[in-house]
Amino acid sequence: MTVRNARTADTLRLGVGELFVRLQPHMRELDGFLRSQLASFEPEIRDLVEYCLDVSGKRIRPALVFFSGWRGPDQILPALVRAAAVVEMVHLATLVHDDIMDCAELRRNRPTAARRYGSDAAVLLGDALLAHAVHIASQFPSTEVCRVVSDATRRVCAGEIAQTFRRGDTSITLADYRRIIDLKTAELFRISCLLGSRLAELDDGYMVAAAEFGRRLGIAYQMYDDLADFFGEEKRIGKTLGTDLAGGKVTLPLLVLLEKLPGAERAELLEEIRECRTPQFERRRTQMCARGVFTGVVECIHAELEEGAAILAPWSHLEPALLLGQLIDLLREQVDSLKPGTAC
Repeated sequence: MTVRNARTADTLRLGVGELFVRLQPHMRELDGFLRSQLASFEPEIRDLVEYCLDVSGKRIRPALVFFSGWRGPDQILPALVRAAAVVEMVHLATLVHDDIMDCAELRRNRPTAARRYGSDAAVLLGDALLAHAVHIASQFPSTEVCRVVSDATRRVCAGEIAQTFRRGDTSITLADYRRIIDLKTAELFRISCLLGSRLAELDDGYMVAAAEFGRRLGIAYQMYDDLADFFGEEKRIGKTLGTDLAGGKVTLPLLVLLEKLPGAERAELLEEIRECRTPQFERRRTQMCARGVFTGVVECIHAELEEGAAILAPWSHLEPALLLGQLIDLLREQVDSLKPGTAC
């Protein structure tokens, strides 16, 4: 690393708050672009689309687009704004559909679209968002963005379908779980980094590394999200908790717990997953604390993040890679905030 790059690295060791302050001009451009798209929707559904935009959250995927193709706080590439809008709109569509399947009541501390407008309308609203995301992608000069986005959207849907088919299935392995989350979550993280680096015309080797980093971060993020379903606080997390156990989803916390429970208790949990017994959320959470499940899942998350950091390490002379790497710290902070006490 040169002296100049060493100074850059020191400068970029920011707190999470400072890191996202750098993104504020980019996010304002993104907000403006998304708002401008409302006019493209039919008057009958504009209010519904706007409602979804208002509950879109931290916008981690757009952040990945912007950081992976970073040119500086004052150099906002229009192509990155458009790509960020595409991945955010695909993500919003998947959230609308997820909340229907999970019978979730809350999203970002507000009623879900399904709760507010009904499941029938919400299904079609999600479809409309997906269709418009592909429409935006089709407006790039080449077909590459549209191809990447449509392929990724198909893979996300495949992951969700696979998880739906495996609800109540107690034969799911860790490999099955990883495959599902690789598709349904990590894929959008991956293409966010791929598109950002590609549209910024950065080195091909870095582009490959950034995409794989995004995939690792996405896997870790879904593990965190599955842990939050048991250990989060609904008001702080902003969404309905306990939906995985109630819906028969075998996630990493449940896989780890199943390995640690003795025969009779394990059999009871298997019946809950098969939806043959009423879910005992608090009991399972207590068991997870007592048997070190929280710690076990956190170790898996950290392993993914360490792999991601190693992938980016050869590119540490590039400012975009340094900024992407700091998202690892963001996720670690979120994971640490879930820890309920010394019992875990």
